[in-house]
This record gives sequence, C-alpha cells and structure tokens, in this order.
Amino acid sequence: MTSATGGTGLLMVGAEMLNWSDLHPVDGRAAAGGPAPAALMDAVLKPTDKVLVVGPHSLALLKQVAATVSAVDILVRSAPDAEQIAATIEGRVFCGAIDRFPETGLYDVVVALDGLPRLVGPDTATLSWLDALALLKARVAPRGRLLVAAANAFGVERLLQPDVTATVPRDEDWPRDLAGSVQPPPGLKAVTAALGMPAMACSVYPDLTEAQVALVDPTGPLTATTIARTMADRFGGPALLDPYRLAQDSVAAGLGAELAPAWYFVVGAPAPKVLPAGAVPQGPGVLLEELLLAALRIDDQAAIRRTVPAYVTWLASLDMDTAAIASADNVIVDGRSFRLFGAAEPVAGGVVGQLARFVRRSLEMGSRFPWPADPQELTARLASMAGITVREQYFVAYSNVEPVGSAEQLATIARLSQELADANERASWFESQLDGIRRSRPYRIGHAVLNPARVILKRARRAARSLRGR
Repeated sequence: MTSATGGTGLLMVGAEMLNWSDLHPVDGRAAAGGPAPAALMDAVLKPTDKVLVVGPHSLALLKQVAATVSAVDILVRSAPDAEQIAATIEGRVFCGAIDRFPETGLYDVVVALDGLPRLVGPDTATLSWLDALALLKARVAPRGRLLVAAANAFGVERLLQPDVTATVPRDEDWPRDLAGSVQPPPGLKAVTAALGMPAMACSVYPDLTEAQVALVDPTGPLTATTIARTMADRFGGPALLDPYRLAQDSVAAGLGAELAPAWYFVVGAPAPKVLPAGAVPQGPGVLLEELLLAALRIDDQAAIRRTVPAYVTWLASLDMDTAAIASADNVIVDGRSFRLFGAAEPVAGGVVGQLARFVRRSLEMGSRFPWPADPQELTARLASMAGITVREQYFVAYSNVEPVGSAEQLATIARLSQELADANERASWFESQLDGIRRSRPYRIGHAVLNPARVILKRARRAARSLRGR
C-alpha cells in the first residue's frame, strides 16, 4: 500500500527502515559516489530522460541527475534518508524495499550504481540478486539504459587488509534466508553471464562508495599507476601487502579487471573507456619510479647511473613549482624524454628532496638497493651520480623507514637475514684461508726470516729517536 506525506514528494512503499541511514551510516558503508559515477552520468543521461535511481547514492550524484534529466524518481530504504532527499531533490522519492516498489511506468534509464544488496531491508528475507535484477530490468523502457554496479567478492582489497569485523556481525548483517542473498555472483564472468544481456563492464577503483576511476580496459603501465594511486590513498595504514605495489603488479599480470573491487555494467548505451576523462595520461612511456625499481630488482647499476643524471638534469630545467611536484612517482619517462604524470603534493628540498623521496618509497616497498646504507647515505650516493655533493643540512629526514605491508616486512627480514648469513659465510671462508696460509711452510719460513729484521728495524728507529731527543 502506498502512502504519501503531505506536499514533500515522499511516498512510503513498505519495508522502509525507520531508524537507519545509508547517507550518514553509523555502522555500515556510505552511499555510492565519487568522480567516476558522476562522469558516467554525464556520458549516459540525456535532458529528455525519465530516470529511476535505486539504492543509496550521494546527494551530489542525485542533484546531478535531477539537474540533467526531465524527471527523476528515487527509491531508498532509509526513512531519514528519504526525508532528506525529498527536501533537497526535485522529484518523487519512494521509501522502502525494491520488492515493494509500486508500478510507476517505464524509465529511459534505471541507475543502481551502489549495487543491489542495499535495495532491501530486514523485512525482505527471500530476494536473490537475480530476482532484484529482474525487477530493475522490468522498469527499463524499450531501448532504455541500465546502469548497475556489482561488488567483487574477491577484489584486490581482500589481499590488503583483513576484515576485523568478520567474527562480529554488523548491524547491517541481519539474518536472511539462504535463498535470499542479494550479493552478486562471485567473479566478473559470473556477473556478466547473470546479466543476460550485452553490457559494457567498467572496473571500479578503489570502491563503490568513493569511486575515483572506472576503466573499461585496465591494462598498461600508466593505467596501473592510476589504479595504484587510488588504492594507496584509500588503504592507508597497516596492510598485509603494500597497496600501491599490489595494484601495480596485479595490472601488470593482466588481472586489473578480475581483481577490481567492483564493476559498473552499462546496458544499452556506449560509455567512455576511462571515467573520468583524463584520469589516465595519454601517450607512451612508463613511470620513472617503475623504471628505477626494475633496475634495482636486477641490480642494473648501469641503468641507474644513466637514468638518475638525466632525471636531475631535467629537474634543473624546470621552474621551482613544477620541479617540486616532479617526483620519480609522478614523472613519465619515454626514452630520454620526461614529462609529468599529473598533479601531486610538492616535495621540499629540491633535487635532494626528490631523490630522498624515491629512496624512502623504495624502502617502503621492500626494494633492495645494491649498496648497504641508511636512507641518507643512499640519497647521497644517488645524488653523486649526477655530480651533486650532499651536505648533511640539506638532507630531507625520513626516520623509521620500513616496508608498508606485512609481507614486504617479512620479505625484507628474510632477505637481510640471508645477506647476513652469506656475509658470515664469506668471513668464515676468509678466516679459514688465512689460517691455512699461516700454517703453510712458506709462511713460517718467511715469518722466521722477517721477524728478526722487524726487531732490528724497530730498535734502530728507537735509537734514532733517542739521539734526536738529545
């Protein structure tokens, strides 16, 4: 049964959640938002469209939709959220579960960029993901468009940080019938097959709540860097693996789509390959930091000695503000040419500061340098390759530099232990060689011959000093 509140455009449809908020969660995820869904809306929506938005989306996204199309209906499960949206957005707002949503006609576009699990509440016990998807499909007009998201059950974030609430269910994890899971099928292929219609899939990073980028083809070194940045920003603090390094390696292995935290599926409309536009730099080349790290991995000191002076010379040609953001992790190298990757936080200390930043980031990733030294000495060594002598007062201090991820920490400990064991083994070998030499006949004869000569020489020097003293 449908009821309306006076003059607010808010309609209650049933199974609404009266004491719950997805826009302002206390124990749960925030609503879907970010630059990527905003760019997708710009690309797909038309001014003449009638649109249905289902599930929790940020107010910024809802305002964008309402300002773009001719008519918009919004369905959310939270009563407080519905009241706030109705007071903010021009359009009809429905509050309740998707299985209680009344007949309102067909729509040119149906948007569900938060996915399907939060289209229901605890009053809906037996609605599967396929059933919820069928309800959305039934609302799409012929030649209409469907925008739907699905979270990845085994995304890259599963390899970064453990879910500390795994043994303590959240308020949102209410009991549900086994046949009523609104979670999507596991894996990109399974979700694509379950859609049952041609769709363009976009890999979303770092998550649905604040989607920074969505990529149709998450491949290539510059794409890997874009993804790595979003993951490093999202998953700061202690981690099982370094988020930046893991993202780089997963894309390099061709797993950028399969391990994406989530996907957007666009049915019935073309979509840009990169959302938002310009998120991935165009042109050839690789990140300077990746080039140097690859050289460090194989101990290619010649490549390092060629690249560092060229980089320092290029830095010297830039103005002060540009040079401050031209870090090794923000510079693309193509042969002998360099260019900026994008915007970045400025680094103090000029050339020395940039080299020190590279040393710090390398150590945080667990990389091995061919020269045993602390961060300051490593910075000075790199600077010396470009003819720069670094005085101590010019150092950028980085204290307690250690790998970010637990796996990198363990690998570093194992590597250092192995290097120490190898050094001890070499020292023992040298000691055994010296001991054998001392016991040899030629050594004993030479020692017997030379020892009296040393005594005579020592006495002569002592006598000379005493004569000079007189």
